[in-house]
Amino acid sequence: MASANALRNLMRPSVTVMTARIHPAMFAVASFSTSPALAAAPPPTIKSRRDLPKKTKKTYKKKSNVVPVKKPSPGERKAFRQRIQLSNNSALPVQGLGELAPETMASAENKGKLFTIPDQVVDLLRTLEAFKPTQSWNLFRRPHFLVREETAQLIGRLESARKGKESLTCVLTGSRLSGKSLTLLQAMAHALLNGWVVIHVPEGQDLTNGNTEYAAVTDTNPTQYAQPVYCLKLLQNIYKANKAVLEKLEMQKDWSKLTNLKSGATLADLALSAKESEYAWPTLHALWTELTLPGRPPVLFGLDGLSHINMISEYRDPAFNEIHAHDLTLIRTFVDALSGATKLPNGGAIIAATSGNNAHHHPSQELVLSQLEAGQAGRDIPKPNAYERKYDDRVYDALKNSYVLRLEGLSKDESRALMEYWGASGLVRDVLNTRTVSEKWALAGHGIVGELERVSLMTMRM
Repeated sequence: MASANALRNLMRPSVTVMTARIHPAMFAVASFSTSPALAAAPPPTIKSRRDLPKKTKKTYKKKSNVVPVKKPSPGERKAFRQRIQLSNNSALPVQGLGELAPETMASAENKGKLFTIPDQVVDLLRTLEAFKPTQSWNLFRRPHFLVREETAQLIGRLESARKGKESLTCVLTGSRLSGKSLTLLQAMAHALLNGWVVIHVPEGQDLTNGNTEYAAVTDTNPTQYAQPVYCLKLLQNIYKANKAVLEKLEMQKDWSKLTNLKSGATLADLALSAKESEYAWPTLHALWTELTLPGRPPVLFGLDGLSHINMISEYRDPAFNEIHAHDLTLIRTFVDALSGATKLPNGGAIIAATSGNNAHHHPSQELVLSQLEAGQAGRDIPKPNAYERKYDDRVYDALKNSYVLRLEGLSKDESRALMEYWGASGLVRDVLNTRTVSEKWALAGHGIVGELERVSLMTMRM
């Protein structure tokens, strides 16, 4: 039986029949055709391998085996970036190195010598966040520091303030990498060894960059703003670092409206009474009030990053107006003590350190510090720039009664003592003669301690 296609072909008329019925003029067509079959180009001539058709590049990726990776927890990257390692078992132990004692830095004969920090003081300084991640503690077997000329000068003033029951207000300034934060650490180590109460704000920028919760304090004019979460953390650090001293001090005022503590409670109990952040600032204010009463031990209040607390903060009031940093309660407490408005009847020190790595140009702060330095040296007092519009009277009032201690480079003898310790730790392989020390000292900008580390130890840093 024939298929349907075969029958359809039989029924289709032939070409000759179809052409006979079409007028001859219809055969006058053009010399070209748009039909695909007739207009197709002839195949190319292949003369070499280059003319062969190339393989089409794939525009999609092959499926690979995706290995699940655990993402870092919130804050884990920041903690890794800011980690601090204070010992290195691969470093050689240095024999014959003295250990820090309560009277070590106050003695003039110890200038230019290195001393290790006792382990119990290291733990307290870590609690106070006195160590910086940029410092090269991880290259040595134990934490150490050099008693330089400026260190002995500062410790001498601390001892005079303790004996005279006066408050030392000091600003540490100087070139970048000159050791300002380390000098503040040395002052805190001396205070801890001598039974002082030490309070430390590790970075002033943390109080003004807008990353900390804040709330208005009622019944204040002008309105003051507290930072409860930061104050709670600061309270905990104060308790951990000064527990042995605070447990011996009983409360002298009645704080029953704030806590449920009975009479006879210690200041350690007062510091621990704040369990929630909303009670942190009132408790911290009560603790500061107790410490400034007669019969208490000396107090050292330190802050690093002075320029950040002398400017307009990143916070806003309910009307969206900018808040000055001095209107934040914790900064206000420090500024009042630095200016002399808050007295320390038992002696003590308020020390602020400027920063060369992370600081803003502050005309008022630079002017008052230059005037204070000129007055201490007996030079002509610089005058304000008549065309400067960014002077702040509040900053001038806060710093006008301070003592300015400028830190610059080490002397050649101090640089030699430091490099000999580095060589004994196995970090400096050069022969430490007079020529080598002079070369390193000159390359380090006449003994800038941070630059000296770069010149001598940069190849050893991880």
